[in-house]
Amino acid sequence: MTTKQNTPMIPEAQRGPAERLLELVLNGSAHLWHNRPGLDLNGVWQPAPRGNAAIPAKATRVSPGLFVPAAVKLYRQILDIYKLNTDLMAHFASYALTQTDWRDLKVATCALMLVQGHAGQPVREDDGTVAFFDDDHRAIGEAMILHYERKSTRMLTPKAVLRVAELLETPEIARLNREAGFGDPGSKRPPLGRWKRVAQKWLQAREKNLPMLEGLVKAGFKETLKKLARKAGYKPETQAFFEVLGWKQKQSSGGHRAVGLEGLRLVKRERFDGLSEAEICETIESQKLSFKEVVGRLPKDVGLTPAIMVALLPSLSDRDMRMMTPTLEELGLLSEPTIRARWEKAVQTATDQRALHIAKNVRSKELREKLEEASDNAARQAVAEATAETDVRVMFLIDKSGSMEGAIEQSKEALTRILAGFPLEKLHIASFDTVGTVLKPKVSSRMAVQHMLQGIKASGGTTHAAAVHALHRDGVKVPAEAKLVVIVVGDEAGEAGDQFARAFRECGYTVAALALMVSVASARGNTVRTCAGQLQVPFSEVSVDQFADPYQVPRVLKALLDAPKAAGVSQSGWVERVMRTPLLKAA
Repeated sequence: MTTKQNTPMIPEAQRGPAERLLELVLNGSAHLWHNRPGLDLNGVWQPAPRGNAAIPAKATRVSPGLFVPAAVKLYRQILDIYKLNTDLMAHFASYALTQTDWRDLKVATCALMLVQGHAGQPVREDDGTVAFFDDDHRAIGEAMILHYERKSTRMLTPKAVLRVAELLETPEIARLNREAGFGDPGSKRPPLGRWKRVAQKWLQAREKNLPMLEGLVKAGFKETLKKLARKAGYKPETQAFFEVLGWKQKQSSGGHRAVGLEGLRLVKRERFDGLSEAEICETIESQKLSFKEVVGRLPKDVGLTPAIMVALLPSLSDRDMRMMTPTLEELGLLSEPTIRARWEKAVQTATDQRALHIAKNVRSKELREKLEEASDNAARQAVAEATAETDVRVMFLIDKSGSMEGAIEQSKEALTRILAGFPLEKLHIASFDTVGTVLKPKVSSRMAVQHMLQGIKASGGTTHAAAVHALHRDGVKVPAEAKLVVIVVGDEAGEAGDQFARAFRECGYTVAALALMVSVASARGNTVRTCAGQLQVPFSEVSVDQFADPYQVPRVLKALLDAPKAAGVSQSGWVERVMRTPLLKAA
């Protein structure tokens, strides 16, 4: 097992907001909410062991829901960035919602924007007249909640809107906000900023568009909508709101309620007890029911049959199809040509690498390989998105010296998750100790990468420049109009950084950005960071641990591959992309 030592490029106190933001994205994969019991092991969530199995001595059990240590760490990070550069955080919040699928990050940035101090207040002259108005960044938080794009996954779900409030109400988060001056320090209530107002507006929009409200109920958000309405203190204008939610009402103690008390025709979802399989399928098709609506209503003597699953297929998204691969296999449905074609299409559209975990639960070798292909497709899509605006060529330099003993296998596993995402004609790979060796996968796939890396063993000294010279001898050329991104995998314990930098100059390679995938068995050096300083190019680093998270791989690839647009720019191209994101505006 490797020992990770995250030594930053510059001292923490000297790290600017851009460096902190890049660090957050590259090494911030922790999830805030978990739907199962877990363990808190030194601030890290782990799944709780089943049954009476012993837990580690320093671990404590935690209930399902918000994992507070991870929430505090993430919120403190974005709060620190906000304090250093409010404009950067405003653009990043807009970027997080519209350009990423990182649900917890959307919630955390939205929460911050709703309570932070720039709320459009008047700035007055000495005589009291209004000179101008401050920026209203709270409107960005409002816009994040109200943003709607039909059939898009890049907007806040009802659960996410509710979680914004739950996060702000967490005592540790409320304390951070008070310390930042975002709320009344003497108040016992947590600062919620504009959350209640915008949540009410969000609910009102769906009450006025009943098909939208009905769609959310069909998607399984009925109880979430009720919680959201209670927490926001929402007062519906019509009885239809309660009817769609199947929400029986009674008069309040104050006797002031006027809507929903009489004549309610509640929409209830009855169980399917007493219905035959054919009748259940007919009900599903006529009412266009979703999987979530049906699965809890099935009679025990019927269960989920192949016919019922077929009736439910139109309601499943591509992500659902991938997630339900073991069920589809068990029911024998993947042998049916039409269903198999639909499933194959879902494999092609993967945007994360969760399919690698699903593959462990299928029996067929062919299906496992197809799910691995979904992982490759997610990496390909991330690479294509990051390089859409610029011709990017990538060098991967893999340290296999003796100091990597114990860490090389972890490096190889991380590389199998990402290398298949690159077009072979734009990818150049070399391993090195004191001698460089050019590596070429036979095809662009996870299996081909594994085959290419299987013979690498840790031994020998460390000369990063040897890999550069090996690629040059092999005839690798980078077009003048292309941007070269160099990613080193290892512990950067080798020759002096200026010698590494000299190798690029001698071989005629103009580096646009330099990155390090940190994999440390014992001690760590500074060759790559020093080289970046010598070449005056952006430097970023990410721990190989991050590539174990199936959702983190696409995020990391996008951030690492965004080379700066102009030579000599010290800021990451990804940060440039964030700053180009238009600020969201509330409708």
